[in-house]
Amino acid sequence: MIFEPRTIKNVTFRNRVLRSSVGGRMAAYDGTVTHVWRNFERTFAEGGVGGIISTTFSTNRRRQTPFEYPSLSEQRFVAPLREHVAAIREGGCPYIIQIGDPGAATQLSLFGESADAMSSSSGFEFLYGYRNRRVPMSPDEIRTVIGEFADAAARAREAGADGVEITAEKGYLIHQFLNPGLNRRTDAWGGSADRRFRLLEEIVTAVRRAVGPDYLLGVRLAARDFNYLPYANFLLRFPWAFPLRHHVYGNDLKTTLAYGKRLKALGVDLLHVVTGTGFPGPKGNPGAFPLREIKLFYNATRHLGTKAALRASLLNLVPERIALPLLSIGWREAAGVSLEEAEAFRNEVELPVITNGGYQSRSNIELGLARCDFVSMARALIATPDLLDRYRDGAGEPAEPCTFCNRCCARSATSPLGCYEPKRYGGDLDRMVREIMAYNNPVRARP
Repeated sequence: MIFEPRTIKNVTFRNRVLRSSVGGRMAAYDGTVTHVWRNFERTFAEGGVGGIISTTFSTNRRRQTPFEYPSLSEQRFVAPLREHVAAIREGGCPYIIQIGDPGAATQLSLFGESADAMSSSSGFEFLYGYRNRRVPMSPDEIRTVIGEFADAAARAREAGADGVEITAEKGYLIHQFLNPGLNRRTDAWGGSADRRFRLLEEIVTAVRRAVGPDYLLGVRLAARDFNYLPYANFLLRFPWAFPLRHHVYGNDLKTTLAYGKRLKALGVDLLHVVTGTGFPGPKGNPGAFPLREIKLFYNATRHLGTKAALRASLLNLVPERIALPLLSIGWREAAGVSLEEAEAFRNEVELPVITNGGYQSRSNIELGLARCDFVSMARALIATPDLLDRYRDGAGEPAEPCTFCNRCCARSATSPLGCYEPKRYGGDLDRMVREIMAYNNPVRARP
């Protein structure tokens, strides 16, 4: 089952396990892709995955997050991207570029930027973003965002990518409009499920027009928002939304299934179904809460505003033996954390569906593929980049499996990307450092 090829919109995936969207500080500071970025992606292409979905390429010139992540906000990014995408694809691995705008979830900037507060509605939340408050976009600013997505998608096609995936989850801008706990607008862009969907609808329409009817177009969508997770953010998100179910739960499955049917009618070819709000989050990144790595990140951004400074100070002051149990509420390791929702989309929307979240063992992957079309993963592949080749040779588990500690996720904005779990290396930190640096080598890919 794993190694069956699958063709969608003229793109043939050589097997049914995809490298999910994951990023690190591998582009230039302005967002131009580099040889380091290319070699990182080639590591997984050469390791046997069926296809690769890129990290989020920013569509907005101002809201690039984090630094050294790639961008498609301007035409000048196309030429270097074309060169490197060709190198990634040369072994037969399709490459899909994910595009997105973090909106008020923007985490980093050289200095505090008002553009990094832009969102669907005003409000405050503790964990995500660095600005003190979210600021509602004007209709003209929303129209600009729609055009930026269309332009970025056209550039992805020009650069030779096999398709694009629009990110409408993770608490990014589109999700800030979809989520009724965040979108409190009463104009044409909020106030009802239909109007909250409008931004995604118009972006998909504009992107389809920009790339043409023959180009693979996917959407990564949160099937349930689970606004009450993580608790530390839920309790400190203001103002509370009413009816209260919007604040506590956000969108339910019935609502998002209706969105899925509309996306199909708009010409979407593939749905990447996940759950949760915010990154990292217990429903999107099942496993452990990475306290020390989150503390590292907050300390690195404390200069950007009052909220950022207060957030870092609180984490530094509260002893870890108290902070860790409190912040770990709701976090647990779970394979196929959103499989139930993904299967519902496959059955009711009748589009090909990717399931994501906590997959690693061969048996769990096959369980996911029995109910969906593709399984995607990132953390397990960072730990074992040739995992698919090993399964092809008959293995059932990786020799040194990912522990889902989420340290790699939390460090992705501050450190070279790699596995930071000492348990996997038996205390041999020299080997851990060598592997991290091999991922980030500008000359050759990781062996």
